[in-house]
Amino acid sequence: MAFLPEPAQVARLLWDFAFGGVFDDAFSGTLWQHLWASTGRVLAGFGLAAALAIPLGVLMGRFRLVHAAFDPAVNLFRPIPATAWVPLVLLIIGFGTQATIFLITLSAFFPILLNTLSAVREVPPRLVEAAQMLGTSGANVLLKVIVPASTPGIVSGLRIGLGLAWVILVLGESNGIEWGLGSMITLAREQVRTDRVIVGMIVIGFAGFLSDRILLHGLRGIFRRRPLVRST
Repeated sequence: MAFLPEPAQVARLLWDFAFGGVFDDAFSGTLWQHLWASTGRVLAGFGLAAALAIPLGVLMGRFRLVHAAFDPAVNLFRPIPATAWVPLVLLIIGFGTQATIFLITLSAFFPILLNTLSAVREVPPRLVEAAQMLGTSGANVLLKVIVPASTPGIVSGLRIGLGLAWVILVLGESNGIEWGLGSMITLAREQVRTDRVIVGMIVIGFAGFLSDRILLHGLRGIFRRRPLVRST
């Protein structure tokens, strides 16, 4: 355990990373540039995953033909870990931001899709039948009945997907990225700077926690009084 830094050393390094003035090296005062770059990649990958997975999950949960068409591919690609995609992604897309966003999108896509699909299938048939008896069209049944009733499941998938986006960030930024928390942690690992690795982990943990709170707050503003968490 001697290789682990003391908490006070980590605290001083974290302060220097955020505001500088302690060690005055290339690491000092660069937190915000790294955090800004990583947040942009997480939001891009997560947003793309949500934009693809939620509509597909609703359609797969509602229509058997769509489910039969996409379910084999989903279950074929879902078990493949992001680490296994890295060599192929680097060959096709190359190093850099685009490869990172692709890996984040891939990792966040499946939990959002499966939670949406499951939530849509749990919608009571009586709700749909009542809407249809009142003359609601097929598209409006999806938008005004199925999606609102599936909100807790969709939100659960979004929260899991957002958490995975921050997890995969370090893997995606480990190659060809100058600015980013993942590249900072990778460089610290190569320099055997355990204290900097821990500082990077702390920042990613806080960023993930804060982004989850912002996501929930934003969704509460959109759905207002509708419950966003599944009751137990």
